Amino acid sequence: MSSTAPRLEVDGLTVRFGGLTALDDVSFTVGDGQTVALIGPNGAGKTTVFNAVCSLVRPTAGTIRIAGHRAPASPTGLVAAGVSRTLQGLGLFDAMSVVENVLVPLTGRKGGTDAHVAAAMAVLDRLGLAQHATTLVAALPYPERKRVALARALVTTPRLLLLDEPAGGLGTEDIGELSLVVRELADEGCSVLLVEHHVDFVMGLADQVVVLDFGRKVAGGTPDEVRADPAVEAAYLGLEVAA
Repeated sequence: MSSTAPRLEVDGLTVRFGGLTALDDVSFTVGDGQTVALIGPNGAGKTTVFNAVCSLVRPTAGTIRIAGHRAPASPTGLVAAGVSRTLQGLGLFDAMSVVENVLVPLTGRKGGTDAHVAAAMAVLDRLGLAQHATTLVAALPYPERKRVALARALVTTPRLLLLDEPAGGLGTEDIGELSLVVRELADEGCSVLLVEHHVDFVMGLADQVVVLDFGRKVAGGTPDEVRADPAVEAAYLGLEVAA
């Protein structure tokens, strides 16, 4: 397979649940080191795309390829393929410490306990959480909990990172810090696919924006190109368009 294959290629993705079409012929790519954002109203199909990429739902039609290969059908296969994901609901274990939460994805992987702890601590240090390593997650404020969830996704050193509403519930300063982290990851060659409703965050960070509505791709391009689409401005960006 060519080494120039996109990090993620979604081609003609269709997902139906009984009589409901959640996704209808959606196609886009994410290149190496590229940040692509999925935007659109609630129910547009954004999370279904994530779930299809992660093999949590089975496509009715279309293909999903990671680095030129068909996406694995198991969580362990996805991790081995360099894919990691955060959850909109965080999914942290409140009764465990910060470092214990970050170590979860490394369970059963080669390297030994000392190496795993070192990897977890390195990620926590990168995100400014090292001082909270032994703190119970339940004791942390929400912005720090969001960073723990990100650390858990990063500890496996992904080459494709899926971020589900990473800026949700964060203040301006925290969003700025998150933007810096995502840009650093992209500079290091990590590809990022994100779902986000925070328009300024998306438009200041993404290389490409894909707009979904009722399961269909209705627009796509650079942030400037998407902003210039009158229908997108009116429906998704909350901007008034002159008649």
